[in-house]
Amino acid sequence: MATSSRKSGEANDYSIEEKIIALYELQKIDSKIDEINKIKGELPLEVQDLEDEIAGLETRIANIASEIDGQAAAIKQHKNEIEQAKGLIAKYEAQQDNVRNNREFDSLSKEIEYQKLEIELCEKRIRESTADTKVKKKMIEDAQAVVADRKIDLAAKKQELESIDQETAKEMESLQAQSDAAATKIDARLLAAYHRIRNNVRNGLAVVTVKRDACGGCYNRIPPQRQLDIRSNKKIIVCEYCGRILVSDLLDQQEKAEE
Repeated sequence: MATSSRKSGEANDYSIEEKIIALYELQKIDSKIDEINKIKGELPLEVQDLEDEIAGLETRIANIASEIDGQAAAIKQHKNEIEQAKGLIAKYEAQQDNVRNNREFDSLSKEIEYQKLEIELCEKRIRESTADTKVKKKMIEDAQAVVADRKIDLAAKKQELESIDQETAKEMESLQAQSDAAATKIDARLLAAYHRIRNNVRNGLAVVTVKRDACGGCYNRIPPQRQLDIRSNKKIIVCEYCGRILVSDLLDQQEKAEE
């Protein structure tokens, strides 16, 4: 922003009264910007939330697909192990025909039994992986359906937001230029305080007039002597209750008279 590039010495060329008036003008301009942003409502956040949700779902789909690929590789490996076990069984059975004693026959029988157990175990793991793959594929289908719905919602909300942006673009550009111009009359510390107060109050009002002897922000009563100090425009005065910067209602009246 242009305001941040101004040298503090340039802002200090203005009197306290000019700075107070600039603060009041800046608040009015920023309030108009706030009103335009209110038209957008929660749309920017909703767009961001949908984009984050879609990204999360797509990451989940990719992770599940990777798991399915891993299971497919495992199933292939188990099938290879089954074929190897069958080959060993055939080999051991052939060897049993040529054994010299019962000891060798029993040893080969144990090897055959072990390979049969390996086949059963591999078949069990294949069934489990196949069932799990089916579940995971259904999870992907469900997630993809949700992504498709969310993308439709996202496109609609983006279109609505872009429409508002297009309608308000020129006004926002003009207001931002006015805001930057007003900010050049305010020194960096005071401007930082203004933005800090705006961020800490719900309605964004950091500068308020005294109305009916009370703060225009929190409505607490302002003593008569303090009101005189505020009207003199000799120093920056903040509300002791809410911390907002107080300006004279005469500024508001003067503006209305000029209109």
